Amino acid sequence: MIFLRSLIFQVAFYLNTLLFLILALPCLLLPQRAMVWVARTWGRVSSWLLCAICRVRIEERGREHIPDGACLVASKHQSAWETFALMYLLPDPTYVLKRELTWIPVFGWSLVKAGMISLDRGAGKDALAGLIADARAALARGRQVIIFPEGTRMPVGAPPSYKLGIVQVYQACNVPCVPVALNSGLFWPRRSFMRYPGTLTVEYLPPIPPGLPRAAFFRRLQSDIETATARIVGGNLPAAPTPQPKRQ
Repeated sequence: MIFLRSLIFQVAFYLNTLLFLILALPCLLLPQRAMVWVARTWGRVSSWLLCAICRVRIEERGREHIPDGACLVASKHQSAWETFALMYLLPDPTYVLKRELTWIPVFGWSLVKAGMISLDRGAGKDALAGLIADARAALARGRQVIIFPEGTRMPVGAPPSYKLGIVQVYQACNVPCVPVALNSGLFWPRRSFMRYPGTLTVEYLPPIPPGLPRAAFFRRLQSDIETATARIVGGNLPAAPTPQPKRQ
């Protein structure tokens, strides 16, 4: 039954995506808020399909920790779910994503139109400078900038691998940073066809104020996210090693 539900969801998810890509086409000629509405609605419908077909319940915790206006959002990354769900869960978010996604016809154009921040991971220091400039511009408009500090999806229970980029953006932008823990990988596993029933929890943790030294911020960010993630998943994860900043 789980296999059948997973199959039905996959078909429904891609049909839904195709529908919203068609809706996105005329929005390329409209103001940015029209494309943002399409993206948020696509994320909401996709999440509803996951709930309705695969019997996944979405539980949010700690919404009171989301500041009014601009902030960084540093999220654990276990599955594809958070790549679209945070789009409708947060007030006015923009994602930091790899530049290659913007090359996809229609989908990539829509990302650019919606104001997503693309990162050329092969450009070294120039990429970081561009990321910081784009993040500052988005924050100046009161948006929430979503960053996945590990840079890629990690299996549930995998040792954390946080990158130094989040520290440099935090220091340059001087805004609060909201850590986000979740357990989406239990229900939408990385590189898996299967979708499993249960309660998918996303927890917004108390914001880290601006101005902390880089090492202190890095340690607190990883400790907060990994401790909460272990608790949400079930407390069965191996203990995280003492975090140390590392360059990409």
